[in-house]
Amino acid sequence: MALEFTRRELGRGFGRALVLAAGFAAMGAGAAWAQGEKIAVITPYLAQPGTQFYVESFQARAKELGWEVNVIDTAGDVAAVISRMEDVVAQGVNAIVLNVDPAQVGAGLDAAAAANIPVFGMDAGADPRIKANITSNGYAMAAETSVYVANRIGGAGNVVMFTFDAFPPVQVRGAVADAVFANHPDIKVLDRITPDVSDGGIADSRAKMEAILAANPEPGSIKAVWAAWDQPALGALQAIEAAGRQGEGIVITGIDANPQAREAIAAGGNFEASVAQDFAGIGATTADTVARVLGGETLRSGVIYVPTKLITSANAAE
Repeated sequence: MALEFTRRELGRGFGRALVLAAGFAAMGAGAAWAQGEKIAVITPYLAQPGTQFYVESFQARAKELGWEVNVIDTAGDVAAVISRMEDVVAQGVNAIVLNVDPAQVGAGLDAAAAANIPVFGMDAGADPRIKANITSNGYAMAAETSVYVANRIGGAGNVVMFTFDAFPPVQVRGAVADAVFANHPDIKVLDRITPDVSDGGIADSRAKMEAILAANPEPGSIKAVWAAWDQPALGALQAIEAAGRQGEGIVITGIDANPQAREAIAAGGNFEASVAQDFAGIGATTADTVARVLGGETLRSGVIYVPTKLITSANAAE
């Protein structure tokens, strides 16, 4: 799921995005990118820093392509996405970009299909009615961090998990972590928490972690916290530090490597690892994929992955 990004981070991300954009331009040299198109971007998750960042990147690339972009935030209301999709279909947009579980907005997808308006996922999920979902490989990211946890705790101990199964890109991360931990008979998942993400997820994650710490007061009773994205990891870190239990060596991992997480990892404390998604790359690649389809290209794959990178204290400051 990322705006407290620094200008340095912004520059780094857009540098990668420009490389990706150049690659697509080379692939489509001679293709006529449609100008003056009207594109709707709809998400209930704009409070999440990662969503903010790839939406901004999409807007920047769309501006280069001469498009008019309408970003619609339903502020956590997934059901409202359907009515907003129906609204933009009636307005005659040229394409719709979604950041939501497509299984939850079937009526909206049907409305778009009936109007022959192509729909794309930007870190969303797969569906036959979506031309392509542009995202990071959630399976690989979760495997990296959950294996990191298993190795760090020697394959034994209680682990707290923070997940969010209502959103496909995050749901798959939890499923992979479940499988990794289940493969270690001496690892026990103490709790599997779905935090309230309406405020980004930090505050509620902290409160829930505080309750778990209170219920498990013995040193060593919690070996690790695995979080499917950085906000719960940061909330758990705050709870551990507030309880004065940072010296127990509780290992924390997240996914996204947003600046706040990078800072915590670089400090060398309990928050030890995250995975950096190329949010700028996701946004720019989504825009270029929309351009390819509007230009008449038939895509070979319904999923396009943008590369990621494991972040630890060794490279958190890069």
